[in-house]
Amino acid sequence: MKTRLARLDWPGIERSLWQWGYAKTPPVLSPFECAELIGLYGDERRFRSTIDMARYKFGVGEYRYFAAPLPPLVETLRRHAYPPLAAIANRWEAALSGSVNRLASDGGAPAPRRPAARTSVVHPASLDGLLALCRRRGQTKPTPLLLHYETGGYNCLHQDLYGDIVFPLQLTCFLSRRGGDYTGGDFLLVEQRPRAQSRGEAIATEQGEIVIFATRYRPVEGARGVYRSAMRHGVSRVTSGSRYTLGVIFHDAK
Repeated sequence: MKTRLARLDWPGIERSLWQWGYAKTPPVLSPFECAELIGLYGDERRFRSTIDMARYKFGVGEYRYFAAPLPPLVETLRRHAYPPLAAIANRWEAALSGSVNRLASDGGAPAPRRPAARTSVVHPASLDGLLALCRRRGQTKPTPLLLHYETGGYNCLHQDLYGDIVFPLQLTCFLSRRGGDYTGGDFLLVEQRPRAQSRGEAIATEQGEIVIFATRYRPVEGARGVYRSAMRHGVSRVTSGSRYTLGVIFHDAK
């Protein structure tokens, strides 16, 4: 896994993240690894929490947060995907730190005009460093999760925020075969643009591919400088079959 991640076109991934707020990789997980992860779903000992999405009006489906220790494949993926993403995240933060047109954290409207902040969040170079920051803020619960949808299932647009420490990028790994195991169920991203209508994108994916995307907002170059454009993600309705994905969030939860 470490080698496969290192061989990805990281400059191309970064260009796509700057332009669109997401990037899609070629297949990284093998069909065997995808099946192995799906097979964990029924083992309750592996998970710390199970969420019925309909109960909370999050959508229709279910997801389960892994307990510590994480399965080796998930731990390896999380640990070795983090460093190149931290470098990108720090360049995002540096761009935003010089902005004079900062948006409110929810992306709803421009913040009042004020002199640009000249400091930026610095994300640690290693996952251990990030998790140490999380622990100091009381965020100690692992956040990688498996999500499962049957026919009619969907996921409302949302952001995965679990405390004060938020890493600005995350992954979704696609474990099921589109057109074989399920139909429908596209991955959705919606960008809330200031003083303009929201822009949506439906992303069709294949087994083993990974989508890297903005957790909360991304930097966008505007006429008055760089601003924060808020993003939410979700899943369109599964029209047939069964769909599993692995979500890899880097910050832990309270």
